[in-house]
Amino acid sequence: MSTPATTATTERARFAGLLAPSERDPAPVSDPAAQRGLRRETVLVLGVSLGSSAVYAVLSIIEKLTRPTPLSQQTTAMNQSATPGRPWLDLAYQLAGIVLPLVAVALALYLLNHIHRPAGDVRAGHFVGFDRREPGRDALRGLGLAAVIGIPGLGFYFLAKAIGINTQVSAANLEAVWWSAPVLVLAAIENAVLEEVIMVGYLFTRWRQSGWSWPLVIGLSAVIRGSYHLYQGFGGFAGNIVMGLVLGLVFVRTRRVMPLVVCHAILDTVAFVGYSVLQARGISL
Repeated sequence: MSTPATTATTERARFAGLLAPSERDPAPVSDPAAQRGLRRETVLVLGVSLGSSAVYAVLSIIEKLTRPTPLSQQTTAMNQSATPGRPWLDLAYQLAGIVLPLVAVALALYLLNHIHRPAGDVRAGHFVGFDRREPGRDALRGLGLAAVIGIPGLGFYFLAKAIGINTQVSAANLEAVWWSAPVLVLAAIENAVLEEVIMVGYLFTRWRQSGWSWPLVIGLSAVIRGSYHLYQGFGGFAGNIVMGLVLGLVFVRTRRVMPLVVCHAILDTVAFVGYSVLQARGISL
């Protein structure tokens, strides 16, 4: 019969095995100056993408906390119409807001093309698993992850709102036009690609090249992920840290970003489109 100490030792061994060096690891950089250069590069990439979002999110939560209204009684509106009453111009704004952030993804993949990779990985997308080589397996993993993360995550959202540490999140606020649902789906996919390719595929690769340990890489990425969700409240911050830890461990296990993209896209699509449907029926979350 196994004892608690034996079980704990076994779990630690499994965790250590998960984070052990692999042939899928990028070639490390030994020169200290080159390591510092890689870290500066990650700061610059974050500065033109999700890092700047984190700065604005911190300012947003400060602004919300300094209002006379309690945090739990405030509403955070997402996916809003840019030009109400002018649907075609609004559509152009929405599509620009979806496409332009993806330039940062292209930049990250371009930079990753300049690393030593296994012979079969001819592009950076292949190296981090952002490709279509395993569509069935990626879809199944993504669906499973979405269930594992999404159901408890919804419960945590209601708990965080109930105890006063989160705002009410209004996830979809587009006008009722024919293109609203497709645009919400595209926005969900854009969020998924932007966050998972940069926060996991790119940062994990660069930070490991620069000599950082897996626990540091996974933990720091998760904290940054949580920070750019602070505009929702502290529930969004904590929940996304947990999500970042889970997805980070899955990436280390599989070395594929696509399951994470599928998972994230499903979660955001359900949140955006589902909220829009409930709102149209007069049901409030």
